[in-house]
Amino acid sequence: MTEPKHPSSHRPLRIGVQLAPQHGSYTGYRDAVLRAEELGVDVVFTWDHFFPLTEPFDAPHFEAWTVLAAMAEQTERVEFGPLVNCSSYRNPDLQADMARTVDHISARAPGAGRLIFGTGSGWAQHDYDEYGYEFGTVGSRLDDLAADLARVRARWDRLNPPPTRRIPILIGGQGERKTLRLVAQHADIWHTFTSLYELPRKIGVLHEWCAREGRDPADIELSTGYTVRGFGPLLERTDAASHLYDLGFRLIVPAIDGPDYDLAPVKALLDWRDRINGL
Repeated sequence: MTEPKHPSSHRPLRIGVQLAPQHGSYTGYRDAVLRAEELGVDVVFTWDHFFPLTEPFDAPHFEAWTVLAAMAEQTERVEFGPLVNCSSYRNPDLQADMARTVDHISARAPGAGRLIFGTGSGWAQHDYDEYGYEFGTVGSRLDDLAADLARVRARWDRLNPPPTRRIPILIGGQGERKTLRLVAQHADIWHTFTSLYELPRKIGVLHEWCAREGRDPADIELSTGYTVRGFGPLLERTDAASHLYDLGFRLIVPAIDGPDYDLAPVKALLDWRDRINGL
């Protein structure tokens, strides 16, 4: 059977990096962001958690949206955003206002904001428990995300001033009944950590939801990532990067831990990007 491929011939290949805001100083994190931009990455992501995700769990850690505001001011070229914002942690109208403000901070010319609004339903129960949020269930959190996304878009339309551009929405996740439907309804970018071998089926499900929702799947950019610790689809086989490209993925995002933020693994991906894009 022929694997489903996502329509993406109109998109260039992009390389991002997710810099984990854990285990180091803010100065080290800021310098890693600037080094990534200088190296030539297209997008710099943080994450939205309140504690480290890897040991030691009591190590230093920094909050997402204040870090994003700093990124907006410090960088000149890269797009950036949370991978992903946890919609449970903040009122959706407030999320919209924060995103609009960060978008304006990042603009270096009229209409040139650089924020990507990456969002999802949340999963780290320790964050919820420590900060007093109701954890609920996977289903209830996804239902809340569905309601929140509509409110975010509506608030952007009412803010004065409005965002500098139509802020791209990235949705992270891979659930077939609810998440991929939300992607078909709302997302400009779908980000998944799905196993490489599961991706063709997930793409097929996304295309089915796009047909039901009246959405052209070509309007959605496919994104995936991996960690330098060896987890995730890109490291499962030697030809994985090329296979992802053939499936239609156009944003590849390695995740780099602190405190040293070794960006050397990203260089090979940037060289591959330039070859693919004919640069």
